Amino acid sequence: MSRLPVVRKPSEDEFAEIAADLGFSMTAEDIASFAGIAAGVIDSYNQLDEMVPPKLPVKYPRTPGHQPQPEDNPLSAWAWRCEVKGASSGPLSGKKIALKDNISLAGVPMSNGTNVLEGFVPDIDATIVTRILDAGGTITGKSANTYLCFDGGSATTATGMVENPHKPGHTAGGSSSGSGALVANGEVDMAIGGDQGGSIRIPACWCGIYGLKPTHGLVPYTGVFPIEQSIDHVGPMASTVENLATLLNVIAGEDGYDPRQRNVVTHDYVKALTGGLKGLKIGVVEEGFNHPNSEGVVDKTVNAAIEKMQGKGAEVDRVSMPMHLAGPAIWGGIANEGAASQM
Repeated sequence: MSRLPVVRKPSEDEFAEIAADLGFSMTAEDIASFAGIAAGVIDSYNQLDEMVPPKLPVKYPRTPGHQPQPEDNPLSAWAWRCEVKGASSGPLSGKKIALKDNISLAGVPMSNGTNVLEGFVPDIDATIVTRILDAGGTITGKSANTYLCFDGGSATTATGMVENPHKPGHTAGGSSSGSGALVANGEVDMAIGGDQGGSIRIPACWCGIYGLKPTHGLVPYTGVFPIEQSIDHVGPMASTVENLATLLNVIAGEDGYDPRQRNVVTHDYVKALTGGLKGLKIGVVEEGFNHPNSEGVVDKTVNAAIEKMQGKGAEVDRVSMPMHLAGPAIWGGIANEGAASQM
């Protein structure tokens, strides 16, 4: 039995009806001409539908895992539990890693914080997943995140608000809520979070761990659910800076698929931890402090850290960027319009 085409070619009578609806006056010759032009375009779409798209390799065996029961998930930080063991040795050997639930792990459900995706199971491993497993890591599950990553406080997470391990009844932050809570609670050594507007940094701060929003394009986003490619970032979260740097070493670098990446330069981030701060240049944006949404205690803490780093030899340059205050409006346009077209 032959397969029906995905896109059907309209008849000339249907073209005539469309033209009349749009207020065009077209002769029979015009309609025949347009039908012929459309036929070629439609053929190309049907040909595309017959093609088999290339897929990233799935190198390590795994089972689908299971949804955790409430008694095994007191913080509501797990969206799904599984165990995928990587190579027998490597820099992540013996480390347990959680993946934010917007990252593709082949054969394991992915919800991205929403019931809309219930039942969706990716058939690829994201680039960073393969790199983690190649480095000897063990992926122990998918960490809960907010609804399509559009919430910094975990109120919208499909599986319920992720609780802060340090203060029951309070949020772990978002949108990488579960990643922050699981690392802080000692359930994993490291986690992967995503960040478009603070989604690594907020839960890392609120949970008292370390999180890094990498330089744009440093870590490939291939196989990760997007919001908008000019603000999409994926990066490491960990309980120690050394673990953070180790995970960044593993996942950074071009993969040849991600259009966000161009002439990416990587470094040995673990080695850099022993270099001291002398000669390190730190830019401080003045408009990031003392604005209507600032909290005095946060401004004070950050400035104290800056002074401490300066005392250790870092070169601090305070700069003014008035447009920084328009950041929320600019981000809103990018994120909302970008999500509508790309998500």
